[in-house]
Amino acid sequence: MTDDTAQLEPNPSNSGLVTRLLSACVLIPPVIAAIYFGSPYFEFLILVGLVIMIWEWVALCDRRPAWLIFGFIYIGLSSYSLIELRFQSELGFETVLWVFLLVWAADSGAYAAGRSVGGPKLAPKISPNKTVSGLIGGVCAAGMVGFAGTLVLELENVIPLTLLSACLGGLSQGGDLLESWVKRRFNKKDAGSIIPGHGGVLDRVDGLLAASLGAAALGMINEGSALLWG
Repeated sequence: MTDDTAQLEPNPSNSGLVTRLLSACVLIPPVIAAIYFGSPYFEFLILVGLVIMIWEWVALCDRRPAWLIFGFIYIGLSSYSLIELRFQSELGFETVLWVFLLVWAADSGAYAAGRSVGGPKLAPKISPNKTVSGLIGGVCAAGMVGFAGTLVLELENVIPLTLLSACLGGLSQGGDLLESWVKRRFNKKDAGSIIPGHGGVLDRVDGLLAASLGAAALGMINEGSALLWG
């Protein structure tokens, strides 16, 4: 094969990236629409996601009873937390959108920092590709979402919300590691294959599940939206 022919061949990694971007472009608008319009669309979205995630979890953990119980509780509570966040205060839409955005920012920041900076591995026995720099990048990116949120919503709790967003970004990375650990435990590459380029729904929302639990708990303590924390 000549060099010219090799240059004409598509790059597998670029092809995978295009698939991921196309999937995101298709999925994100209806998700945001469901968050915005609220009931019953948001509950329906959560219900569909819950059913798919439970189905994926059953296959992922090979129907082990103890793992099934843990997964049902964790996924169920996280899904309920998202509904609680949406309807626990007048800032429900803004709160859920904030959580989604900080999780997406944490994922993107971790990927960008990990690829550009590299350095020591975060948990090589669980997820060999994750780095300490990636964690820091993800936390910082999530913090910036919180800071931007205070500007857009004209909130006065700039420092508390920025720090809270950074912490939830770190928690979302912990949720990612948790699923990676379970997949490694059962020797599975992905939780499913329903989303082209992303794997299963669990693979896409592992960080969101953890962050939503944290945000909902803080909202209950604060007796309102976690956006008003501090």
